[in-house]
Amino acid sequence: MTIQSELDFKFAHFLINNTVEAAFCLGEDWQFLYVNYATCRLIEYSREELLTMSLPDVDIDFSARDWAKIQLQDSGIFKTRYRAKNGRTFLVEISLTFIEDQGRRFGCAFVREKSSEIVDLSVQKWLNELREANNNLQQQVAELKKKETNLETSLSVLSSTLESTAIGIVSLNFEGDILNYNQKFAEMWRIPQALILSKKCPRCKAFFESQLKDPDTFNRMIWEVSSTSNIESYDVLELKDGRVFAQYSQPQWLGEKIIGRVWSIWDITKSRQTEEALRLNEARFRALAETSDASIFLIQGKQFCYVNPAVQVLTGYTREELLDGFDIRRLIKQRKGRQIRNSAKAANFEYQEITILTKNGVERWLAGAVTTIDSTIDFQGKSVEMITAIDITDYKQAESELNQALEQAKHLGELRASFLAMVCHQFRNPLNIVSFSNNLLKRYLDGETEETVQPILDQVQLSIQQLNQMLDDMLFFARTEAAKLKVEPNQFELVEFCNDLVAQMQMGNFPNLINFISQENYLTVWMDKNILDSILKNLLDNAVKYSPSGSMVELKLFRNNEKVVLQVKDSGIGISLPDQKRLFEPFYRGNNVDHIPGTGLGLSIVKTLVDLHSGQIAVESKVGVGTTFTVILPYTI
Repeated sequence: MTIQSELDFKFAHFLINNTVEAAFCLGEDWQFLYVNYATCRLIEYSREELLTMSLPDVDIDFSARDWAKIQLQDSGIFKTRYRAKNGRTFLVEISLTFIEDQGRRFGCAFVREKSSEIVDLSVQKWLNELREANNNLQQQVAELKKKETNLETSLSVLSSTLESTAIGIVSLNFEGDILNYNQKFAEMWRIPQALILSKKCPRCKAFFESQLKDPDTFNRMIWEVSSTSNIESYDVLELKDGRVFAQYSQPQWLGEKIIGRVWSIWDITKSRQTEEALRLNEARFRALAETSDASIFLIQGKQFCYVNPAVQVLTGYTREELLDGFDIRRLIKQRKGRQIRNSAKAANFEYQEITILTKNGVERWLAGAVTTIDSTIDFQGKSVEMITAIDITDYKQAESELNQALEQAKHLGELRASFLAMVCHQFRNPLNIVSFSNNLLKRYLDGETEETVQPILDQVQLSIQQLNQMLDDMLFFARTEAAKLKVEPNQFELVEFCNDLVAQMQMGNFPNLINFISQENYLTVWMDKNILDSILKNLLDNAVKYSPSGSMVELKLFRNNEKVVLQVKDSGIGISLPDQKRLFEPFYRGNNVDHIPGTGLGLSIVKTLVDLHSGQIAVESKVGVGTTFTVILPYTI
């Protein structure tokens, strides 16, 4: 330390110790680090004593939280009370400043006594306490008002709940007064208004007794219950007018004391009637079920809850065996739903075919109507599945045998189709040779023999063509019978199609004129062209074949709603009524065809193709007058 620094320190020490104002320095834990003489005189402690003490030892109003706030501000002036060594309390004003040195924080204070102001300070303190007490009181009043509002709301909700409930409720005390009731209670008992306003139990009691069939039960359960009894009661009250009330009574508590009873009633007249109806329905059901030949099962979950005697006969199990925890999976092996006609009319049940295994191991088939019942018979409030079934085992066996027969018939049909195809193929080769040989003979005939041989060769050629046509018909029939034809529809214009078909057939040296008449100029359809071509060609060929040479054949096209109608009309030999009934059978020909060649397959093929096209075919004919075939086809298939 330099001489100047030492002089500065001595002068500072001299000045701070000789000033009239008390001064001291505080550490971070509020301990006295330095005090001047004025501080010792003010607080009446020696310097040595103060340096072992901290500020809270002398400051009566010391608050670490308040001092921490002052410390954050770095400086401040405030008033507080000190207590001297002899116990004297006095008011002081403190000017405090905080400084930092070498990372440590110190508080430097100058203290001046203000004892004359202590009364003002006390008054101010009392005013502050009074203000705080007033604020607390206002908060408590606000909380009480809030609780009062909540209580009023709760009472309003409770009152609304009581008034909106379907149960009548009344509260009674043991001094003979009605404490409270809801409107439903008055309406159910039909209590006169004057009696309600009196709220006197004795008068009400007489009124209630006059309405009941059995007043003793009412008195015992409501009026004779002791005020100290905490029992709850439930009973049924029957009124003279036929209504039935259920009543429930419980004690009304106020703290730990019973002050009365709360009585609740509700109308169970309809439920009683329903209960009686259920009992009656159950009795009727059992009477019918016990005498029915059909087997009747009632099932809940995986257990039987009822079986009639017919079930015992069918299954070989006794009723006791089936109802005593019997697992239905031991008996019922398979259930399959089946569609029935007019299902909208039978929406309340489902038709099922059920397979069961009897006690002796025999499998049987049942046809059953399955429905769910939940009101006809009461089974503890749970729904029950009812199956009413008849034994169709014989029918199922016959059905199986029929299916086998149909499979065999289908197989035989396929064999026949294969045989026809093979025979036609075998016939085709020698026919081709004959046709070829016939053409060679025609080419090398000389003039002398041509006139004699040519008619014979022409007849041979015509016979070859007829045989080829017959083979084509038989092959086509074989394909239709074996169901090897597939419908492949596409979109085309029908009027144009018919015009082209007629023109193509007329070019084939037909002896008859085909007149095409259409009521439509343009008609787009979605059909199989090849199938339609075969239908019309067969009908037109037949019309020409069985009509006089030079006569007119008519093809007519028109529309009927969503259908296309095609008619082929001729003026030929006609078809008798007996023949019309068998006209579409394979290989069948009319009795009046005489020498006209044919296989009897053409109309059978047409009928098959129309069916494939989801259409209809009809015939109108009169012998010696003519025939009209009508084909009706949908626009699309």
